[in-house]
Amino acid sequence: MNSKIGLHIGVVGATGAVGKQLLSILKERNFPVRDLKLFSSPRSQGKEVRFDGKNYRCQVLEKGCFDSLDLVFFDASDAISKEWVLHAAEAGAWVIDNSAVYRMDPEVLLLVPEVNGDLLEKRLQAGKNLSAKQRILSGPNCSTVQLVMALKPIRDRFGIKRVVVSTYQSASGAGAAAVDELTAQARGFLDGIQVPAKAFSHQIAFNCIPQIGGFKDSGYTSEEQKIMEESRKLLAMPNLRISATAVRVPTFSCHGESVNVECEREADLNEARSVLIAQRGVIFLDEPAKNSYPMGMTSPDDHVEGATGRDAVYVGRLRKDPSLDSGLNLWVVSDNLRKGAALNAIQIGEILLQAFH
Repeated sequence: MNSKIGLHIGVVGATGAVGKQLLSILKERNFPVRDLKLFSSPRSQGKEVRFDGKNYRCQVLEKGCFDSLDLVFFDASDAISKEWVLHAAEAGAWVIDNSAVYRMDPEVLLLVPEVNGDLLEKRLQAGKNLSAKQRILSGPNCSTVQLVMALKPIRDRFGIKRVVVSTYQSASGAGAAAVDELTAQARGFLDGIQVPAKAFSHQIAFNCIPQIGGFKDSGYTSEEQKIMEESRKLLAMPNLRISATAVRVPTFSCHGESVNVECEREADLNEARSVLIAQRGVIFLDEPAKNSYPMGMTSPDDHVEGATGRDAVYVGRLRKDPSLDSGLNLWVVSDNLRKGAALNAIQIGEILLQAFH
C-alpha cells in the first residue's frame, strides 16, 4: 500500500471521547485515509459518524472484521483490547492500542514519539518479517505521556535519580459519563439537590478524590502503578526511583502534575529552562511576574494560553528544590484526550507510515 494513496483504517471505540478526538485529529493532520471502518459497542451499532464529508456507520466487532485493514486504532476498554487486539494484528494489520493490556509486554513497543519514537523507526528498518505481537504498538496512560515529555530533556542533560509526581486529573479521564456526573453534581450542589455518585467512588463536584483505579496490595492505585511502571519503560530506566500519587479533581479537561526531580548532576535553572524550551512538543510557560504558568482552561481575555484543545505539553513553575542538592520542581499540564491519548496514537501512526511506502 502506498501511503500517498491512503490506508484502510479501523477505529475501535469510535463513538467514545478519545475516538471522537482521534477522528478529528486524523482530519486535522491530513492523515492518509483511503477507507474507514468504525467499530463501537452494540448499543451504538448502526450509528452514523461523519468524517471528511462522508457518513460512516458503526459496526460491531466480529470474526473477520479486521480483514483487509492496514492500521487499527483501539480506544476502548482493557477488556475489548484483551479480546480483539491480537486478532487485528493476526489479520495483518498494524495496531495502535491505547489500553493498558500490552504496555508492559516486552515484545510490544510502548511509545511517545517525542521521547522514544526511534524504537519504532528501528523496528521498521529491521525488516518486514515481524510477528503479529510485534505489530502491536501501545500508547501509555494519559498522565504518563505528559510526565515523560517533561522528564526526557532533564534526563538527557542532567540525568535523573528520583522522581515524585502528584497528578491532578480531570473528570474527562474517566469518560463521558464522569463529565456528565460532574456537571450534574455541581448544578445540584448549588441548587441544594443531592446527585449520587456513580462514575466515581465519591462525589466529585467541589471535591478531590485521592483514588484513580483500584488499590493494590502496595497501597498504590492501579493508576499510580501505571505511571511508575510505564515511565521506567518509556525512559529506558528500569531502575528509576519514582513515586506517584494520583488525584481526581473537579475539572472537565486536562491533567495537571506537580513533579519533583532529583537529578544526577547539578541542574542549573537557566540550562534546565533551555532544554525544556528545546524539547519538541513542549511549550515552556513560566513568567511569574505576569502570573503566567500552565493551566487547563483560561478565559478568552486571559493573556495565558490554556492547554484544553491544544497539542502541546505545557511546562512551567520551574524552580530549585532547596531540600536537595540537585533538585527541580515543575508543573506540567496537558489535554489528556489529545496528547494524552488520541494525538499520541496518530503521531505513532505517522511514524508507521514509512512501513507502507
